[in-house]
Amino acid sequence: MLFLSALLLGVAFLVGSLPLGHWLLARAGVSSRLNNAHNLGVENVLRRVGPRLAISSAALDALKGFTAMLMVSSLNKPEVTVMAALATYLGHLNPPRPLFGPTPPRGRGNLVLLGILAGLVVTGAIPFWAGLLPVLVYAGVAGYWGFVSAATLAGLGALAAAVALLPYSPAPKLTTLALLVAAAWRFKENLGRILDGTEPRVGEDVPVAGKRDDQVVAAFMIHPMNLHDFWSAQRFGWLKPLVEKGLVSEKTVRQMADEMRPMKVGELRGIQTAQGKEIRCYLLSAPLLPDRFRDDPELATRRAIEGAQLARELGAEVFGLGAFWSVVGNKGVDVQEAVPEITITNGGAYTSGTIKAAIPGILEHFAQTGRDLKQATAGIVGANGVVAFGIARTIAPQVGKVIMIGRDMEKLERSANTLRRANPDTEIVTTTSYDTLNVADLIFSATSDPNPVIFPPHVKPGAWIFDEGRPADVDESVRDVPGVRIIPGGLVIPPGSMTTNIDLQFGEGNVPACLAETLIIAATGEHGRKSLGPQTLSENINFFVEEAQKLGFQVVD
Repeated sequence: MLFLSALLLGVAFLVGSLPLGHWLLARAGVSSRLNNAHNLGVENVLRRVGPRLAISSAALDALKGFTAMLMVSSLNKPEVTVMAALATYLGHLNPPRPLFGPTPPRGRGNLVLLGILAGLVVTGAIPFWAGLLPVLVYAGVAGYWGFVSAATLAGLGALAAAVALLPYSPAPKLTTLALLVAAAWRFKENLGRILDGTEPRVGEDVPVAGKRDDQVVAAFMIHPMNLHDFWSAQRFGWLKPLVEKGLVSEKTVRQMADEMRPMKVGELRGIQTAQGKEIRCYLLSAPLLPDRFRDDPELATRRAIEGAQLARELGAEVFGLGAFWSVVGNKGVDVQEAVPEITITNGGAYTSGTIKAAIPGILEHFAQTGRDLKQATAGIVGANGVVAFGIARTIAPQVGKVIMIGRDMEKLERSANTLRRANPDTEIVTTTSYDTLNVADLIFSATSDPNPVIFPPHVKPGAWIFDEGRPADVDESVRDVPGVRIIPGGLVIPPGSMTTNIDLQFGEGNVPACLAETLIIAATGEHGRKSLGPQTLSENINFFVEEAQKLGFQVVD
């Protein structure tokens, strides 16, 4: 009898693993595994395939749960039938690879659970009241709170409590607890989004590309700049006191962050172009700290690719790489090749455009203070980079001296020679030392260093500093230098009244230009304008500057 029970539990697992609903939809040319796991699944399936196929698919998933219970009930051992509920559900969540192919199942199995519950009642494994209680609890939580994931876990908790009251041995009672744990593990991302305030409720209008003519959907990848940013996400807030009390080490937190796949941590809402089009943007994050991008670029590239896949599953049509994500995978080229179904951009074109737009104003305001630009010295920090060299090329004709600071002297000299030929009256100096900055009247900085590089000894009193670095290149202590003015670069105010549940660290209502580029591509549909790789086309820079003005984006200066 023991052997037969084990055999039937194995059969229940296999029945649960059959992707019947997926096979049905696949015959209609629809993959149910693209976005239903992240937005509201029933809504998306209904929208994509219509009610007939959606209902048929749902019925097949429920039927396999019900059938598995009927098969195991042939033993006339209600306790084994209850145990088969877990086997069936685990089969649905983790089917053998030959059944699902290269794309793993992402569904939560609610309809399978409903079929299992009906089968337990019909076969007499549990009394009617024990089967009705979870349904009532589910309906109550879903109706009051609106979160399907929380309602499912509450219903399974009620089932476990009901089975605990039945005259069964510990095995089936532990089985229902294990059923709750298995569901909680599968719902962990949903629970995290509930804490972060980004989980959609039943009946909520979930943005998906192509769903509405007056709405476009984008996604943008961010990461914490330090542990403080890591704690700012509600789902990780519980770790802060443990680290502060020494119960969990910072090393452990960093190791945990390395293992985390990208997740949805926020949304931008309320952005509306001058033409009346709404732009919704999902904020995604894999919590890698800045030093990890330098120490393990392969891990960073892998996470960026996973982020692009998640953005596609969420229903976005454009995916932007922010901060240090913008330099991984050959500045987005490898990410785009891995996920060709969605447009990827590193935001370089509009970032350069905002700088190009801001510099004339900065130089004009500087001159209005009574200082002669032709006698002024400008320091360019990070001059080996494309953005910083673009700044140097813009200001070289207008100042008396340019100090180019970078790490690669050979490359710096090649760039400097280009500037010298175009600007014979301007003195061009190259160096790897920051100490030379203390003679500069104007400092323009655009590095990819994860830590500040400009400190008080590098800055003379009264200097103006345009800081394009993300994170900031200028240390906070520089503000104590008399007369110094620090101007943040590359910040944009989107049109409309933007709101977000997460602090982007750019000031209220501001977004970085790389994020704004992502929004502009989505709003205009000009996917061919994306920024990838180290080169930025002048025509694309001009395009984003012009389109941003038409749409209502404003550069912060």
